[in-house]
Amino acid sequence: MPYPYASDRDEILSRLRKIEGQVRGIQRMVSEDAYCVDVLTQISAVVSGVEKVALRLLREHMKGCVADAVRSSDEGAEKIDEVLKVVERFLQT
Repeated sequence: MPYPYASDRDEILSRLRKIEGQVRGIQRMVSEDAYCVDVLTQISAVVSGVEKVALRLLREHMKGCVADAVRSSDEGAEKIDEVLKVVERFLQT
C-alpha cells in the first residue's frame, strides 16, 4: 500500500532537490569564505524548506495513516503516540 504522500511524491522530491542544491550552495559559500551572515541566511532558508517538507509529510500522515488507524483498529492510540513523539522531536530542535 502506498503511503499517503505518494500522490505528492514528485512535488516533495522537487522540494528536496531544491534543498539539496541550497546545501551545496552553502558548502560553496563556506569554501569561498563568504560573509557569515550570508551563510546563516542560506542555512535559515534550508531549515525552513526542510520544515515545510516535514509538515507536509506530517499532514498527510495524520490524514491517512493515523485517521485510518483510529477509524478501523486498536492501533489508533499507538499511531497518535507515534505522531506526538515526532512532533516532540521537532520542538526540541
